[in-house]
Amino acid sequence: MKERSVSAAEAVPPGARAMLLDTASAIMRDGDVIDISLSELSLRSGLNSALVKYYFGNKAGLLKALLDRDWEAIVASVDALVAKDGWEPEAKLRRHLWKVVDTFYEVPYLNRLTMRMVRESDDTEARRIADCYLSPIYRAYEQLIGDGVRAGVFREIDPQLFYFTVTGAVDRFFSARLVLKHCFDQDTLTEELRDRYREHTIDIIMAGILAR
Repeated sequence: MKERSVSAAEAVPPGARAMLLDTASAIMRDGDVIDISLSELSLRSGLNSALVKYYFGNKAGLLKALLDRDWEAIVASVDALVAKDGWEPEAKLRRHLWKVVDTFYEVPYLNRLTMRMVRESDDTEARRIADCYLSPIYRAYEQLIGDGVRAGVFREIDPQLFYFTVTGAVDRFFSARLVLKHCFDQDTLTEELRDRYREHTIDIIMAGILAR
C-alpha cells in the first residue's frame, strides 16, 4: 500500500497516536509476532499509515513507543505495590505474580519485543531500556524478597535468578500458541486458561520461596 503524506492542512483524527499503538499491540498479540506491516496497521486502524512517520518517525520508532507505553505501566504498578503500606510480604508477592500473568496475557509479545529492541538498538538506547524498565523490576524483587526474608516468611532467594524464573514462566507460556495448537489442539489463549495458569504459577513459585 502506497502511503500518502500527512500535510499540515490534513486534520489528524483525535487520539490517532494512541489508536496506532493499540492497533500495533493487537496485531502482535493476535498474530503471536513481534513485527507489524504498515499496510495491516492502516487497514485495521482505519488511519493513514503516513501517521506513523508523523508521530514516530518510522516503524522502529512506533515499536519503541509501544515498548515504552507497555513498560511504563508495568513499572508504575510494581512501584506502587512495593510502596503500599499495610501489606505483608507474602501478600505483595502473590499480588505481583497475579499481575504479571495478567499483563503477559494482555501483551504476550512484551519480553520478545524488549529483547528485539535491545539487540537492534545502539548501546545508549539498550542501556536506557535496561535502566528504565528491567532494572526497576529487579530492584523491586530485591526489596520484596528482602522484606520477606527479614519477616521470616521467605527463605533466602537470589533476586536475579528469581527475576528470570518469573519472566521465563510467563513469557514461555504466553508465547506458545504453536505448542498449544499442535500438541493440545488449542489455538486460543482463553481467559479460563489464563486463570488456570495464574493459579498454577503462583502455587509453584510461592512453594519455592516460602520459608515454611
